[in-house]
Amino acid sequence: MKKFIAVAGNIGVGKSTLVTMLCKRLEWEPFYEAVGDNPYLADFYADMASWSFHSQIFFLTRRLRSHYQLAQHPASVIQDRSVYEDAEIFAQNLYLQGHIKERDYETYRELYETIIQILPPPDLVIYLRASTDTLMDRIARRGRDYERTITPEYLQSLNDLYEDWISNFVLCPVLAVPADDLDYVAYSGHLGLIISKVNEKLTGKDEVVFEPEEVARAAGD
Repeated sequence: MKKFIAVAGNIGVGKSTLVTMLCKRLEWEPFYEAVGDNPYLADFYADMASWSFHSQIFFLTRRLRSHYQLAQHPASVIQDRSVYEDAEIFAQNLYLQGHIKERDYETYRELYETIIQILPPPDLVIYLRASTDTLMDRIARRGRDYERTITPEYLQSLNDLYEDWISNFVLCPVLAVPADDLDYVAYSGHLGLIISKVNEKLTGKDEVVFEPEEVARAAGD
């Protein structure tokens, strides 16, 4: 039976890498986040207060369409970043920072919440949870120029929103992965451990926990 999984998590946590590795191991199809075609990005970075709403509406529209298409896809798929994060994390953060006016934010939320009610949820959300220190280290190691201005304070504000969102998310099962402790790039055993937990979640097990001893054991595989 086909499955639809979305991988969620903060900037630099390793979403794209995990999507690639899971799809290679499971022989599923990956779908990655595409941001370069947003026609509002240049205006947004030049004047966030004027263009945040437009930019977020564009992202939301694209993500909603992608989500719907993936839900209808005949094969099993894994998506890099969920539609929920656009609204619950990034749009909300721009609103809290004062870049989106309250009237515009209320319009955005009403649109998002209306569509989410009729949009089929994924079968599973994998949430990669990592500390700000881990995120900063991984961002520095991948060396992207446009990420050099990201601060620990900004990442922490996003982490706080992520934790609030995931603690109240009930649309589908969630597998929270302790990304501080699991290095699925360096240790194939850690990737195997994540896959085993994914399978447990997809078969209906209520609570799936990464025990410290099994994480340590998997690092030796």
